Amino acid sequence: MGSAERGGAGRDSAAHDGAGRDSLSVRFDAKIMRRYDKEGPRYTSYPSARQFHGRLAPDAYEKAARGSPGALQGSPLSIYAHLPFCPSPCFYCGCNKVVTHQMGRVDAYVQHLLEEISLRSRYFDRSRTVEQLHFGGGTPTFLPKESLTALVDRLGREFRLTGEDSRDYSIEIDPRGTDEGVLRVLAELGFNRVSLGVQDFDADVQRAVNRVQPAAAVAGVYDAARMLGFRSINFDLIYGLPRQTLATFGATLDQVIAMRPDRLAVYGYAHMPQLFKAQRKIQSSDLPNATTRLALLQLTVDRLCGAGYVYIGMDHFALPEDGLARALRSGTLHRSFQGYTTHANRDLVSVGVSAIGQVGDLYVQNRKSVPEYEAAVASGDLPSFQGVHIGVDDAIRKDVIGQIMCHGTVNIGAVESRHGIVFDRYFARELGPLQSLEADGLIERSPGLIALTAVGRLLMRNVAMTFDAYIAAAAPKPMSRVI
Repeated sequence: MGSAERGGAGRDSAAHDGAGRDSLSVRFDAKIMRRYDKEGPRYTSYPSARQFHGRLAPDAYEKAARGSPGALQGSPLSIYAHLPFCPSPCFYCGCNKVVTHQMGRVDAYVQHLLEEISLRSRYFDRSRTVEQLHFGGGTPTFLPKESLTALVDRLGREFRLTGEDSRDYSIEIDPRGTDEGVLRVLAELGFNRVSLGVQDFDADVQRAVNRVQPAAAVAGVYDAARMLGFRSINFDLIYGLPRQTLATFGATLDQVIAMRPDRLAVYGYAHMPQLFKAQRKIQSSDLPNATTRLALLQLTVDRLCGAGYVYIGMDHFALPEDGLARALRSGTLHRSFQGYTTHANRDLVSVGVSAIGQVGDLYVQNRKSVPEYEAAVASGDLPSFQGVHIGVDDAIRKDVIGQIMCHGTVNIGAVESRHGIVFDRYFARELGPLQSLEADGLIERSPGLIALTAVGRLLMRNVAMTFDAYIAAAAPKPMSRVI
């Protein structure tokens, strides 16, 4: 086994929890990992999207936006735009995407997206600066320059975009269709962060998932982004892909480490062909078995932490000087539908098909099919169709789960003070499961504090599930595996 199972990995001596323990170390315990490998929410929200329903009042969004603490305080905003189009299918992908070469279809969608931006903006005071902006997909860079420019222009007209260096304006990039010219356009539009879909550099794996992109092509895009001054570059990788081995993925990790992106998101492939048609192209016999999959995760943790990356949580790693790592050390890290972020407690205005946003106490999602989405916008209505309000109990559990996912500790006194509860009394039913987690070495408990151990940080979702009131009663909808 690697060094992480024998000892610690990813140690950052600058960070300590309330007990003086180094809280950023991680330790891979294969036996414990196997025992806790199960399905669970990713906790980009609580309640999770599994609790969304279609019974929202017609004026739910307006009331939530008007009554949001952010509206009352004039706090900054986050905006997400979903651009679903791709030129070809990647067989592993589980995103809401549309594979097409019909640019008329793309143009029609962009026109409806522009209209939705205007519809949404009426609920938000223009004095609220947009500190965070993200274009996701799909392949946002599949859109023509004119369409991307039109979207940013409309956002700038309806909302208050900023040119401050502190802004976090990011876009997802397919290196196969991106060059210096495209990156220059993105920089001119105000984007200062890019995320490159890499997945794996091995040619055999790439052929198996229908995404062939030589490492040299990725390196060219990476170098151009550095030259143009993008503040942060992220690579997406996936372990558990067909034909992937420890040797081939180790070689990919070596190449990635040599390039030195600021952040890495390393996801475990979720094979759910019953939900995602493209995944039916993948032969189950080509997938790594459970033992190899676990070893791939351990290899990733060992190799990246050994190269100086900080384990942020879930699937994310960052260099020590990156904003995410600094936020982790300072206790200001936050988690939302945008994933891990340094922008806490922001109303999230989301536009586009299937996009999920949050305003005040309301999570809300747009219609999931392009025709239904466009029909709603064309009628002058918000294309939202489901969501959920955050109740009093939800808010308490959201607070606890957020601390687990972002800080690796729960400050019991702070929770009691914020919500007017006695922690052990309120969570009496959770005390038994917490004792089991403690016995297995995932957490340590002391007066006023629950802290994830170095082993537990790799299983934070399992710890968070202890406080999820919906897990036991949830409908049998598939979720991603913890490992």
